[in-house]
Amino acid sequence: MTVHALQAPGSGGRLSPAEGREANRNAPPFQANVMPDIHPPAEGLVAPEPVRGCHVQPKDYAWFQESLAHTTAAGLMAFTGSGHATARHLTDRQGRKRYTGLEHAASMSIQDAVHTLFGNEYVGTDHVFRLNGPRVEAFSGVDEEVFRLLARGDIEEYRALVHASRHVRPRLTFDEDWGGPVSVHADGSVFALRLLPGQNEEPCACSSR
Repeated sequence: MTVHALQAPGSGGRLSPAEGREANRNAPPFQANVMPDIHPPAEGLVAPEPVRGCHVQPKDYAWFQESLAHTTAAGLMAFTGSGHATARHLTDRQGRKRYTGLEHAASMSIQDAVHTLFGNEYVGTDHVFRLNGPRVEAFSGVDEEVFRLLARGDIEEYRALVHASRHVRPRLTFDEDWGGPVSVHADGSVFALRLLPGQNEEPCACSSR
């Protein structure tokens, strides 16, 4: 996150803590109505004209922290293809209804797609497409434990888990057992490619991004 300070008198310091209440990231997402425009500090008795933008004031700090956490969780769940697990982290204004149709099997006892990569289980969804002729399987998902935490709404535990493993989880290499390149990110998400078994074509030069 990049912070642009419009006016910051003084020699530095930490941001003020949330006013009114502490952030509860496990609470359902709340759709606040924060008024737009940024109001620069008054210069004497003259109030400058508002500037376009959105100013998160101290009274909204807790809501803002919760919204960022839920939005991040929703993005991760959408990567797995689980609609209901994504919807629980969104407000109506963010498009919750788009994810409340047919449920993805990955949030039930039977997964849509589960693969073991580098010895760890990942839950997600896969697609098959042709790449210059050969059929290629693309799998996107997240670490199974991360998925379970976010599917039930436990963002605090998810954040603690990701923070503890952020330096050891990232990996980008070829997985012999999977049969193709695999990219694992610090947040537990994974993207993997491989040729579908049973094809006679030579392996293509696939790369993950």
